[in-house]
Amino acid sequence: MADATIKNIYSILEKQDFHAPVAELISIQTSSPEKILLSTILSARTKDSTTAQASKKLFSRISKIQDLTNLSLKELENLIYPVGFYKTKAKHLKKLPPALKNFNNKVPETIEELLQLPGVGRKTANLVLATAFNKPAIAVDVHVNRTFNRLGIIRTKTPEQTEQELKNLIPKNLWRAANKLFVPFGQAICTPVSPHCSKCPIERYCRKICVKTSR
Repeated sequence: MADATIKNIYSILEKQDFHAPVAELISIQTSSPEKILLSTILSARTKDSTTAQASKKLFSRISKIQDLTNLSLKELENLIYPVGFYKTKAKHLKKLPPALKNFNNKVPETIEELLQLPGVGRKTANLVLATAFNKPAIAVDVHVNRTFNRLGIIRTKTPEQTEQELKNLIPKNLWRAANKLFVPFGQAICTPVSPHCSKCPIERYCRKICVKTSR
């Protein structure tokens, strides 16, 4: 797919009135890389509305990651409940303060270093790079992976493959916007089952790969 087509798709989605992903909202509300990291860790396998509520409760008790040392594991679990896998995420959060000591108590700014932190996978690391540090990165979640494959822009099976393919196809200045645009698009229009093709603003560009039912 030509660069012009990809740019057209981006331009159309930028004009849609979709809810911004929670990491984008947090970055608008605060410039703190620490809070963006914490919210992004909480957001895995969790609805944005739930993540936003849990983040708000957590930030009412702490202002920086080192403050997590003052909370017991049980307190943390109660604060972030009911995010997905909240018990596991609470354990990861408790391990963050000592882990950051390896980076001068600051959130690192490279994907290699971010991946060394507890609870941080490749999608989370890329999202932190893009939203907290404004660095070119493509954060691939299930929505980004699904929609780009349905469009026929790529043919991949894993988020890692999708990230690498998109980096080869999409102009670097558009990398950061991929998650912001395609996550809400995948949630509202290009849903996993019975996508709303009749209401899709970019349907004319879509090859509808593996779409069995549309409406």
